[in-house]
Amino acid sequence: MNAFSFYNPVKLIFGKGQLEKLTTELAVYGKKVLVVYGGGSIKKNGLYDQVMSALKSANMDVFELAGVEPNPRLSTAKRGAEICKKEGIDVVLAVGGGSVIDCTKLIVAAAKYEGDAWDLVTRKAIPKEALPFGTVLTLAATGSEMNSGSVITNEETQEKYGWGSPLVFPKFSILDPVNTFTVPLDQTVYGIVDMMSHMFEQYYHEATNTPVHDEMIEGVLRAVIEAAPKLVKDLENYELRETILFAGTLGLNGFLRMGYNGDWASHNIEHAVSAVYDIPHAGGLAIIFPRWMRHNVHVNPERFAKLAKNVFHVDPTGKTTEKIALEGIERLEEFWSSLDAPTNFADYHIDDSKIDLMVEKAMANGKYGNFNKLDEADTKAILTACL
Repeated sequence: MNAFSFYNPVKLIFGKGQLEKLTTELAVYGKKVLVVYGGGSIKKNGLYDQVMSALKSANMDVFELAGVEPNPRLSTAKRGAEICKKEGIDVVLAVGGGSVIDCTKLIVAAAKYEGDAWDLVTRKAIPKEALPFGTVLTLAATGSEMNSGSVITNEETQEKYGWGSPLVFPKFSILDPVNTFTVPLDQTVYGIVDMMSHMFEQYYHEATNTPVHDEMIEGVLRAVIEAAPKLVKDLENYELRETILFAGTLGLNGFLRMGYNGDWASHNIEHAVSAVYDIPHAGGLAIIFPRWMRHNVHVNPERFAKLAKNVFHVDPTGKTTEKIALEGIERLEEFWSSLDAPTNFADYHIDDSKIDLMVEKAMANGKYGNFNKLDEADTKAILTACL
């Protein structure tokens, strides 16, 4: 591995009934609270009422920003930042999944920035300060509840980029598996694909001598693969929800990538796709990642074969390294397909008419990927294979 410094200040509050700690955690930062949430699922499952009741009981001055999109938009984050500035918000609370939390990260940074919030996403400006915020997580997927990264879509320019800052780590995150019981089947599957993709991105990296990382990633992946087929048939099983919820957090809180960055090319390609077509992020990853794998097997066949053997239990007897690797990729595709994840762009009615536009957007910052640098030809080949 490479030399590294590690920093993660998030207070993780995990388990049944932990929402009772919400007001104690928020009170540290002030009384004026902006609550950010999505399309209304928290109202249907009762979590909204629980949160609001707790805030009112603590005599907090509450403001709301509803309607955060699955691919959170710049315009929504700007509205949130304006509320913070106008009302003198002390602390923000994100109640929802990764999209809500990602949007909140831009809100709290933009609230302390006088320029265009998009400057922060495109790195034309670096955040100097940010409002504090906490989260109540409702979806096991992105790991945004315990990291400082965020992905934002500029709907006007059809651009979607990841950005981050140490200033936008949540101060605390409350994770109660019960709050994920009402996540519908398709969103549960998307979350599983997303967290597995995060682990794959970190497994295919640019470093050497990573046996501890490898064991951790392989172990978490095996736990997800064991639990997922059971969970999709029993959505209110506490232990299964608990396993998947914790796996999603571990998948992208920095613990699995100390000493290297990981690849992230598949995410870059997917951001280009969903910037143009606004499809679910994990749905795009389910289609793209196996194609990225096939395109890059030649770079390090042993690495792909290691994953095939240790995670997907491919029997290596009498097989070449490449054959083992390819069989592992096939088993990944079969696993995601068995959960009813999408398998190609046709599932979203995407044809080849905008392939060149997606290539252009993926190449906006030049060659990308750390395991293997991809150029325009690579990008087009991978996207074409997804049709």
